[in-house]
Amino acid sequence: MRCLLPTFALLLPGLAQAFASQDDLFASDSELPSVLTATRLKQAPAAVPGAMTVLDRELIRASGARDIAELMRLVPGMMVSYRQGNLATVNYHGSNSSEARRLQVLIDGRSVYRPGLATVDWFDLPLAIEDIERIEVFRGPNTVSYGANALLGVVNIISRKPQDSLGTRLQWRYGQTGINDWYASHGQALDNGALRLSLSGQADNGFDKDANQQPLRDDRRLNRLLLSAEHDLDSQQQLSWQLALSEGSNQQPYTYRPVFGPYSPGDQGSDTQVRDYAASVRWNIDLSPQHSLQLQGNLQHWEHLRSWRACDAALSYYPPLRQLWQMNPQFAQRFALSGFTATSQVAAEQALANQIINEWLNGSGRQETCGTVNQDLRESRAEIELLDTLSLTDDLRLLSGVSLRRDQADSQTYFAGSTHNNLGRLFGHLEWQASERWLLQGGAMYEYDQLGGDSLTPRLAVNYLLAPGHGLRALYSEAVRSPDLFESTPNWSYWITDISPNIYGRSDAYYFVSNQGPENLDNERMRSREIGYNGHFEAWQLSLDVKLFDDHISGLISEPLLNNAIPASNNSSISLRGMETQLDWRASSRDRLRLSYAYIEDDPSNPNDKHQSARHSGSTGWLADWGQGWSSSLFYYQMEALNEQPFQRLDLRLAKRLQLGSSQLELAGVWQQRLDSGTLAWREVLYNGQQIQRESRNDQRHRVYFTAELEF
Repeated sequence: MRCLLPTFALLLPGLAQAFASQDDLFASDSELPSVLTATRLKQAPAAVPGAMTVLDRELIRASGARDIAELMRLVPGMMVSYRQGNLATVNYHGSNSSEARRLQVLIDGRSVYRPGLATVDWFDLPLAIEDIERIEVFRGPNTVSYGANALLGVVNIISRKPQDSLGTRLQWRYGQTGINDWYASHGQALDNGALRLSLSGQADNGFDKDANQQPLRDDRRLNRLLLSAEHDLDSQQQLSWQLALSEGSNQQPYTYRPVFGPYSPGDQGSDTQVRDYAASVRWNIDLSPQHSLQLQGNLQHWEHLRSWRACDAALSYYPPLRQLWQMNPQFAQRFALSGFTATSQVAAEQALANQIINEWLNGSGRQETCGTVNQDLRESRAEIELLDTLSLTDDLRLLSGVSLRRDQADSQTYFAGSTHNNLGRLFGHLEWQASERWLLQGGAMYEYDQLGGDSLTPRLAVNYLLAPGHGLRALYSEAVRSPDLFESTPNWSYWITDISPNIYGRSDAYYFVSNQGPENLDNERMRSREIGYNGHFEAWQLSLDVKLFDDHISGLISEPLLNNAIPASNNSSISLRGMETQLDWRASSRDRLRLSYAYIEDDPSNPNDKHQSARHSGSTGWLADWGQGWSSSLFYYQMEALNEQPFQRLDLRLAKRLQLGSSQLELAGVWQQRLDSGTLAWREVLYNGQQIQRESRNDQRHRVYFTAELEF
């Protein structure tokens, strides 16, 4: 793969000459589609400095997907798996897929990247899939436009405009595995704009079973509300705002295993109650045809509330054992798991170990005790951004902006209280049409992170426009990911309450295991090189994108974030090389074919990161309109050996649309069939010999559900 990039680069002049002599093949009289996510300037796909995937409304609907995460299987290079039960994780090009901390995800410009644990809760997003207009995915680093944490890519979820969804829409979905979803929306025109209210709910009983083929606790329940509006203040000003909330519960199995013996479980499960509140407002001002401003403010609050009863020996709360753990966690863990036979050459450590042995031998430490474990986490973000777009000349455009953000997280378990971070960012992008065919683009971002320090990331791209709708691109970019609050300031310990019977004269106490971070983590840094081609063949109604890439991430934080794991560090790195392609072909007025494929070679310094990327992955889709209101779609998804687990699935959707006076009724059925023999979730992994327990799961091979939708 190393030799492909320079070889392809040498071929660019020849390819350009060949295409230039065949302009008739690429002739186009229609307006080409535009995208906004790459540079935040409106650009034709052939002019974008990087690889883009757009999932339009037609494709989203035809997929039959219930979750936004499932739509990412249509994007080349995206890895979709399940961290726990039915909760999806999405990563671009892998790298620690169990946490997925390197992908920026936006809903109408508002980041849903959680500031505390730096994850995206795909299921709990306060946006129903029915309210999505399109999803634009920039496949590559883009901190220049979106700040640190857009390390691997950007997913921009764009909702339907209220004025495009007037009237009433009702939907009900029901099927296997307890699927019971509903959706209701009403759009109303106003004197100077429009408003839409959407209500929705989602529920299922999960996929997974244990080794005995008994259902695991992976049920999901979620209710959502979205109120959005747009107002034309005058001919030059527009105001839009959103209020969104979601609340639900995610079942989680009881996973605590007593350290000191076969004590009874305290609870059946340890479910999480989730709440997500968000508000955003955007003010667009057209100062002139060449100059515009955009001011956007966002407020967001997440709550993940989780508590359960756990039972273990009273020794778990013995102060000398906790002291020993804080002094030397590696020895304390070895000492506890060895049945107190391990010894230390450090006198202070051995003295504590002798106290612990005596406590166990006299019987006091053996007493079974049960207490309530609290793992609540509350996160919040406030952000304001000013964006300036200026056309200096007909051939020169400048976009610049500034943003301020405050992140906060509150948790007695994760942070021993509260922690916060303040960030400021300056960014800009310059686009110069040097000639009819040459387009030069450059940009940079400076960000101040109170915890992580300063960072500066540049991007330089050259696009050669072969013909209308066809372009070659070559670009170099750098990106960073600043450590999240939990990586920067962790203070992980469990305060157990309502202990029964009381221990050492108390009803509450600290569990002996704790973990504090190094508090000196540096930014992860990425250097990316890419060459590619994007073309739209108007005569054939065919769009094609090809990408070759060579990425290197240094300072990689690859260790798992667990209270009994080794502390996180910047000691890892990984190189990612390969190619991606996607094809969208409207073969006829009634048929649409869509293909995606990715080939990835990973070369990590940490062997435990080796299986985080599937070498081969892709999707194939066929959308067909049979007339008389009948339509169908067939999708095939494949990933080869993602974390040693294969994935193949075939999805079939069949729909019938009926006209009922001025209303429309659509009846649809979806059949999903797994074709592989792998499990749905992740298998056990090892980090430096320490086993991170992930139960081997056996998921159901198929799922069938039906949808009825009424519009009036």
